[in-house]
Amino acid sequence: MRHVFAILSGNGVGRHVRPALMNFKVLLFIFFLTSCGQQASSRNTETPETAKEPVIPAIATINTGADRTAEYLPLLRGKRVGIVANPSSIIFKDEDKKAYVHLVDSLLSRGVDIRKVFAPEHGFRGNVEAGGTVKDGKDPKTGLPVLSIYGNNKKPKPEQLKDIDILLFDLQDVGVRFYTYISTLHYVMEACAEAGKSIVILDRPNPNGHFTDGPVLNPKYKSFIGMHPIPVAHGMTIGEYALMINGEKWLANGIQCPVAVITCTGYTKDMPYDLPVRPSPNLPNAQSINLYPSTCFFEGTNVNEGRGTDKQFQVYGSPYLPAEKYPYTYTPQPNAGSKDPKNKGKVCHGEDLSGTERLHRIELRWLIGAYRNTTKKEAFFTDFFVKLAGTPQLRQQIEAGVTEDEIRESWREGLERFAKTRQKYLLYKDS
Repeated sequence: MRHVFAILSGNGVGRHVRPALMNFKVLLFIFFLTSCGQQASSRNTETPETAKEPVIPAIATINTGADRTAEYLPLLRGKRVGIVANPSSIIFKDEDKKAYVHLVDSLLSRGVDIRKVFAPEHGFRGNVEAGGTVKDGKDPKTGLPVLSIYGNNKKPKPEQLKDIDILLFDLQDVGVRFYTYISTLHYVMEACAEAGKSIVILDRPNPNGHFTDGPVLNPKYKSFIGMHPIPVAHGMTIGEYALMINGEKWLANGIQCPVAVITCTGYTKDMPYDLPVRPSPNLPNAQSINLYPSTCFFEGTNVNEGRGTDKQFQVYGSPYLPAEKYPYTYTPQPNAGSKDPKNKGKVCHGEDLSGTERLHRIELRWLIGAYRNTTKKEAFFTDFFVKLAGTPQLRQQIEAGVTEDEIRESWREGLERFAKTRQKYLLYKDS
């Protein structure tokens, strides 16, 4: 293990310092626990979506932050611990990465004094549909109190942090701006900074870490599904993203949170990574996760995006798309991930994308084609679309008939600016 001591300011990260410098007023001391994954030069090379490549899941070669218990257990000893966790918060029990145990159960068996669990969107055990109410309660397996940090209580209250010394954060992100775990991260960091608590982040690979793409969010359209001026696909792990939140001073009043990142080993961003546990109910497999940055835009339209099927975000369809151009059909029905899917019970014409080669960018051709062919253009977009895009421009461009290449060109300047900012916070070799 290599110990890197750094001061994090608005100007970046990674400058080595002596202890005598630790009393700088506006700067915050951050302790990184890093490993063989080190930052490298940032490249945003696009690979054509038609390119073939062998997709070999890298799960057997990677140790996540959670797996590296020897690195973070000493930070928890003698401390009252709170945990932000969900079903993806697991520790593998064997070298083949086939058997695993939940992080909370493992730490309790090791004598860690866990006081409470904070549950993000979808809940601690992951049985709540997207946007559904996450309620406070008690975990039936461990008896621990479970506090919701979704809905009306997105930011832990001071009294909820009063009886803990340190917070452990372990959520599997998918590298997309509108996936709410990074918004949860923001509010948890802000609450801890205000309460004088520190956070240990157990890092995990980003399954979409091999590309950055999409429009950069305009701060005027900030919401819980987009809080920061970043593109739709940001290409960072959640640990790297925490460093960016701190370094760019995105927390309220520019405050910063003491953070320790336990990095992954054996990981680079170009690795295909097949998650052992679905990160949320409607992302069941690697294909849905890879398509998600592209097909989630349908959430802001009258087109169903696969909710109410077993191919969430891998199919799309609508009763208003013509059968002669869209012969593939399906009928959304309520299921565990969606109690009331869009176009429920209606035959939808669309496309099955479940056989698509691994994407290296956001694809707009499905969205643009659906708009051009729908028989209900006036009802195609909803207000939610601007929140997803982070700007009204994308909707305006599609309605005006702008080509995909022209739309992508309009993203270029923002992506180039973001690439320079992102480079300061990378902990792993870039793709």
